[in-house]
Amino acid sequence: MTYIHGIGPAFAKQICQKAGIETAQRVHQLTDDEVIRIREIIDNDYRVEGDLRREVAMNIKRLLDLGCYRGLRHRRGLPVRGQRTHTNARTRKGKARPIAGKKMA
Repeated sequence: MTYIHGIGPAFAKQICQKAGIETAQRVHQLTDDEVIRIREIIDNDYRVEGDLRREVAMNIKRLLDLGCYRGLRHRRGLPVRGQRTHTNARTRKGKARPIAGKKMA
């Protein structure tokens, strides 16, 4: 179940408990009835996949429109949660670009 966007290990255990299924049971061992129960629980109680992605995108767009600090960090493609950027932060900033005229020491 953790392959579904929005369901991690903790939510997967909760869903199995609500459906009355053992957590050690593999997917290919589930009956059709159990799969239907799991699907109904997920549809009723959890936001997953497209709905979750849309909600996260709307939250980021709201921050951008407000012009708050977090929104500006999103806009510039920098770390949002206070991490240092003097070194590191390459995941957010992208590949390092050389500076023209800088001497190598």
